[in-house]
Amino acid sequence: MYKAPVEEIAFTLKHVAGMGEAISKGLLGDLGEDLVDAILAEAGRFATEEVAPLAEIGDRQGARLIDGEVRLPDGWRDLYRHWIAGGWNGLTAPEAFGGQALPHMLNVAALEMWNSGSMAFALAPTLTMGAIEAVSAHGSAALKDTYLEKMVSGEWTGTMNLTEPHAGSDLGVLKARAERRDDGSYRLFGQKIFITWGEHDAADNIIHLVLARLPDAPAGTRGISLFLVPKFLVNDDGSLGPRNDLFCHSLEHKLGIHGSPTCTMIYGDGKFGGEKGAVGWLVGEENKGLACMFMMMNNARLAVGMQGVAIAEAATQKALAYARERTQGRAPGASGAGMSPIVEHPDVARMLLTMKALTQGARAISYACAHAIDMSHRAGETSRHWQERAALLTPIAKSFSTDAGVDVASLGIQVHGGMGFIEETGAARYLRDARIAPIYEGTNGIQAIDLVTRKLPLSGGDQVKGFIAELKQIADDVRRSNLDGFGETAVRLDAGIADLEQATAWLIKTLADDKTAEALSGATPYQRLFGLVLTGSYLAKGGLAESADGAAENRIALCRFAAENLLAETAALRDRVVNGAASLAAARILLA
Repeated sequence: MYKAPVEEIAFTLKHVAGMGEAISKGLLGDLGEDLVDAILAEAGRFATEEVAPLAEIGDRQGARLIDGEVRLPDGWRDLYRHWIAGGWNGLTAPEAFGGQALPHMLNVAALEMWNSGSMAFALAPTLTMGAIEAVSAHGSAALKDTYLEKMVSGEWTGTMNLTEPHAGSDLGVLKARAERRDDGSYRLFGQKIFITWGEHDAADNIIHLVLARLPDAPAGTRGISLFLVPKFLVNDDGSLGPRNDLFCHSLEHKLGIHGSPTCTMIYGDGKFGGEKGAVGWLVGEENKGLACMFMMMNNARLAVGMQGVAIAEAATQKALAYARERTQGRAPGASGAGMSPIVEHPDVARMLLTMKALTQGARAISYACAHAIDMSHRAGETSRHWQERAALLTPIAKSFSTDAGVDVASLGIQVHGGMGFIEETGAARYLRDARIAPIYEGTNGIQAIDLVTRKLPLSGGDQVKGFIAELKQIADDVRRSNLDGFGETAVRLDAGIADLEQATAWLIKTLADDKTAEALSGATPYQRLFGLVLTGSYLAKGGLAESADGAAENRIALCRFAAENLLAETAALRDRVVNGAASLAAARILLA
């Protein structure tokens, strides 16, 4: 059974990602470490004792569409009510609408624990939090007054409606349409697919944020508007009114996250109400909806990265517990009679340590991204620097962490052996649940395109160059520490950072030479190269930190393992970035 690693999460926040320094400088207001510890402890308790025990039920039963209504798995409706009662939905939300306005770092740490307990359940608040951010930033005063308080409390949930059957990542071709009405409202018509928690029985109302096109809109992405469309219309006194003209047509039958209802939504076919058309209200300006939605999508990308971290942590815990109990053969150097626990066999130990290193590396990257987001709002004169740092880290946090979730869950099955392939052990569920995360919120290939074409050129390349200089400083700190436990860590970090620096310089020059296809051929290898170097660097930073938990020796040992076993891959990745384009172009004839 999953147990939230509260101490490790708190350490990473404070000593690796930057929260401790921010608190000491007064950049996080009145927030102190005692409050941080208390919030994390209670979030961990909720994840361990209330969310995790219902994960298997959710996976086995799944969400069900019965007589046009979506029913959640047994116990999930009550679980969501407990979630509301705990006030968890409003950790970072505006105080004016009942939120606590706490740092984003705390929220993503709590999201990790809840997703480890059940990714399918945690998707509901994840989407609602994103909708709150979009309405808070771009909604009219009337929309905020009508909807935000109930959304912040969690009494009403939120969704994001982008995808259509013919329009996945290419939103410029979406066909959902909106028509103006004289009273300032709009009527929406169309179909949306893959809508997470688009219909369910846990909340009194569901607030859909829907992308659609007006009749006179420009073609492409410049002609997309964003609308708020509630399941139930809201009366002037705040009470719920009649059902809006929208409904869930069907639920997808998915590889994993079975408890999360993934809906096909129909807007405006006359099923409910008098006049056809789902009633909605504009969020932001007409034809500028994609910019409004991107605020929700960018933070959702980090949240999806946390799903990867969460699955990796849960899968690692399960595999390690099994490896300590399962006996088979005799490990080298074993003493006494009988078989050895498989954790003592070198290859199993290698897999488990790889799982731990990838998990903790992905955690540190994601928390560092959240720290940059917090500092972009609180750091005054340096806010632009932190905005760019958050922009640079977001595609890496999303992609590296979700790839790690899949890789670690797969290794977890391998540690279990044949028992891992049996559903009853629970190891397979983590892999099934994890597999959607590299696809969510822009596939990892799209993240790589974003990283290379939009993020590397920030400040003329100075942002990424400055970041690499910071990583070099960590390697120097390891070298100067003279701690034997680090082994060859400094040397391996030097080599990995040099690979990153060379690949970065090549990509920036290639883009400047207008050779975009060549640059994009190496975008995904570059994204992994960056993630691996950050993993080694952040694990080293953790090993160097002084903390009260007495675990420095363990952190140094894991850092050394990662440096001497995982970072050798960076040389091959750098070679793929710099030299892979020609062979890719030549081999594409095989795909014709």
